[in-house]
Amino acid sequence: MRHHGACVVRLLPCVLVAVGIVLAGCPPTKVTVDTSPEIEKYRVKMVAVMPFDALATPQVAERRDVELQAPQGMLRSDITFAIPQTVEKFDSPTAVVPPHVAVKVTEAVYEKLRRLEGLLVLSPEATGQVKDSLGAKASGLAAADLAKQVAAKMSADAILFGRVLVYQERVGGRWGATPATVGFEVKLVAADGRTLWVGNYYEKQKPLNEDLGGVFQRGIGFVTADELVQYGADHVVQQFAFGGPASK
Repeated sequence: MRHHGACVVRLLPCVLVAVGIVLAGCPPTKVTVDTSPEIEKYRVKMVAVMPFDALATPQVAERRDVELQAPQGMLRSDITFAIPQTVEKFDSPTAVVPPHVAVKVTEAVYEKLRRLEGLLVLSPEATGQVKDSLGAKASGLAAADLAKQVAAKMSADAILFGRVLVYQERVGGRWGATPATVGFEVKLVAADGRTLWVGNYYEKQKPLNEDLGGVFQRGIGFVTADELVQYGADHVVQQFAFGGPASK
C-alpha cells in the first residue's frame, strides 16, 4: 500500500506536466468581446432583446463581411465578428443556418440576460412586436436607426441585436462524431444609436488532446449543437457590459 502511494506521488508531477502541455496547446478563446470607449457615459438599466436573425448565405469559414459593426470610436480592424480565419473549412461549405436556430439562440441569450442583477430585460416577443409596428420600413433601417425608434417606443436604454453565423449539428454519437459547430454574435446599441458592446462566440468542438478546458466544462465526448448554444450564451452573457452577476 505504501509502495502504491509512493508511485502515485511520483506520477503526479508527470501528470501536471502533461496537463500543462495540453493547456499550452489550447485553441484561441471561444468568446471575444469589445466595448466602446464611451460606455462609461451610459447608464443601461433596461435592455430590449431584438429577435436574432440568421446568416442566410452559405457558410464560409473565411467570411468576415458581417453587418454588425464595431463600436463607434474603435477601428473596424480591432474587432472580429465572424468566424476566425484560422479555423478549418467546414465539411459542408454550402450549408446555411436554419431559420429556427435564430429563435433558439435568441431565447438562450435572453434567458441568461434576464438573470443578471440590476437589469430589466424586455422579451424578444415584445421587442419584435414593436419592430413590426414600424411597418415595412423597419427592415431597411440600419441597426442604429432601428434601435433609436424601438428604444423610444419601449422606453428602453438599449437594444440587443444578434445574428447566428454558424450552426452545424454533430454527426454521429457522443463518443465518435464529426463535431458540432456554432457561432453567433450580439451587439448592444444605445437608445441614441451608439454601439456600446459587442460579443462573439465561435466553437467547433475539439477532442480531449486539443481542448482540455472544454472537457472539464462539458465532460468527455462530443456534445450537440444545442449544447454549444447554451454554453456560448452563458459565457457571452457572463461578460455583458451591464448588470451584476447572474442570480441563482
